[in-house]
Order: sequence, then C-alpha cells, then structure tokens
Amino acid sequence: MLNACKNKDAFVVNGKVENAGNLKKVLLYQNNELIDSAFLNENQEFKFTRVAPIADFYNLSLNEQNIIFVAQNGDELEFKMDLNKPASYEVEGNAASEKLQIFNELSAKYTKVFAEIQEEFVQKVSEKPELQDSLNKVLGPRYEQNLQAYSKAALEFGKEQTDNLAGFYAMSTLDQVKFEQALIEYAAKIKGKFPQIEAVNQFIKRMDAIAPLSIGRIAPAFDLPTADGKVIRLADFKGKYVLIDFWASWCGPCRQENPNIVRLYNRFKDKNFTILGVSLDDDKADWLKAIKDDGLTWTQVSELKRWDSPIANLYKIESIPASFLLDPQGKIIAKNLRGADLENFLVNTLK
Repeated sequence: MLNACKNKDAFVVNGKVENAGNLKKVLLYQNNELIDSAFLNENQEFKFTRVAPIADFYNLSLNEQNIIFVAQNGDELEFKMDLNKPASYEVEGNAASEKLQIFNELSAKYTKVFAEIQEEFVQKVSEKPELQDSLNKVLGPRYEQNLQAYSKAALEFGKEQTDNLAGFYAMSTLDQVKFEQALIEYAAKIKGKFPQIEAVNQFIKRMDAIAPLSIGRIAPAFDLPTADGKVIRLADFKGKYVLIDFWASWCGPCRQENPNIVRLYNRFKDKNFTILGVSLDDDKADWLKAIKDDGLTWTQVSELKRWDSPIANLYKIESIPASFLLDPQGKIIAKNLRGADLENFLVNTLK
C-alpha cells in the first residue's frame, strides 16, 4: 500500500539529523552543482522533493559532512544521521543508495587513517620544520600502504556491484593509471546497463579509447623522425624488449626520473633491452640540450609539436612521464612503471 502513495513524478528525501549543533540548513548537490537547500525544522528534520526522470548521483551537504546517494522519480529515501558520528548514517529507499552507505562506511576507515597521517605530519613539522624530509620517508610508506589497502577494498566492492551505480562510484575513486586493466574490464561489464547516466557513458568511452593500449595488446605502429631527420619505425625494435618513454625537456618529473632510466638502461642494455625516447618538446634546442645534459644515449624521436603531436593522441598521452614496455613481439607487458617498480619488473622479466 505504501508504494501506491509514492510520487512517481519526483523523488523525495526525508531526513532526520541528531546532534545537529549549529547546523541550520542542508544543501543538495547534483554532480557538484548546488540545486536546492532546506532548513531543519524544530524536530531537526528536512525534506527535498526533486524531479529526476533518470537515476543520477546527488550529495547531501551537512556542514562538513557529505552523503552521496542515487535517486530518480518514484524513490522515497529516508536518511538518518548523527553529526557526532560523521562516519556513519542510515538510508533506506533504493538499493544503490543502501549499497553506497556500505561503501561509505568501508572508505571511512581508510579516510580516518589518511587524516591521522596528515595530522601527525603537520603537527611534527610545525614543532620541528627540519624533520620534514625524514617524516616524508617515514609517513610516506604508511600513506601508500593505506592507499593500497583502500584501493583493493574499493576494487573488490566495485566488482561485486556491477548491477548498480554504487559499484560504479567505488570504481570511479580508483587511480585510472594504476588500475587501468581492472577498469577496462569493469567498463565492458557495465556497458549498456546505465545508458542514460552521462558519467557512466563518459567512463565507458574513455575506457574504450584506451583499451587498444592496455596490457596484452600489440602497441600501435608509428614512425617518427630523429633530430637529424632519420625516420625511426617502432617495427625496427621487433625482437627486443623496448621501453617507449614519453618525456620532454620542460617536464620536471621526467627530468627527475631520467637518472633512474639511464641507470637501468646501462644495467640491462646487454639483455635484449633498449629504450625509445619520444619527446613532446616543441623547441629542438631545448630537446637536444636535455638529451645531452641527462646523458640519454638511446634513440630519441620527436615531432616537436608538444601536446599537438599525433603520437600523443595515438597513445592517449594525457600527462608525462608516461611509458609502455613492449616484449620482443611488440606486445605491451607493462605501463607507466617508474623508479623501483620499473627496476623490479625488468629484473623479473629480463632473466
């Protein structure tokens, strides 16, 4: 009988806040755009009624607390939240929002650890600024360990929730570079399930675009000129392991990584391994100077068109440094490895 009373031409949010403190007004956002607000009544309750022909993501903002949910016409959602317990809330009304509540509780555990690490860093640096570098070395691994644990939990949650938008939200929080393969596979599983959700459509479009460049695929062929005009083809490197290294003289992180790449090149160049440097420079003099200054002795090519380089579009390069490691058959076996990660991969591969 209750279902028969629902407004099929809008969705309704009924909220109850305990220990509201100085909270007077609740804000409602859709895709980061403020669309409505509601004052708490004498019972610390609020209500929203919105028209939404298709399901979409919304946020309730209660001071510093934000609650994400999914709604569309016909939904009637019941929220309860205690502002003294910001990491938890209750929601009933549709499966996706209820699953999002579960994910929120899961992610809150890791968010708390991140906050504790940041607080410890700020406190100790404020007391002894000279400890900043040593604290980075101590707290950095803790931060990375917590990030890896969170990412693993979010990935598992997303894989289990391919039939609702809560799973998509969890997967969207992952690093798209580190979890590229998993995200491509996930995009294939949800294709066609949420055709009216623009965020999902954009995600699937992006994953479809980079899928041909994912691990296990043959790297796209190309030919590019060296500084003296000689044309180098990717096919020329067949039979060797080759690292295609996208960089530029103006890229600080690229220049910082170059000593590591030089060291690894010298270590493994006699083990059927080489490097092909692809520069996104636009000034030939700057490019050549950086090659000389950094001691880059392997083959270097460039179209000298910076981000307008066709090769950047072909390989979907959005930031540098970026790299693709190919096996002797030209198949991509690793991407964007740097520092110790690149060294460990080469040690285990080039035996």
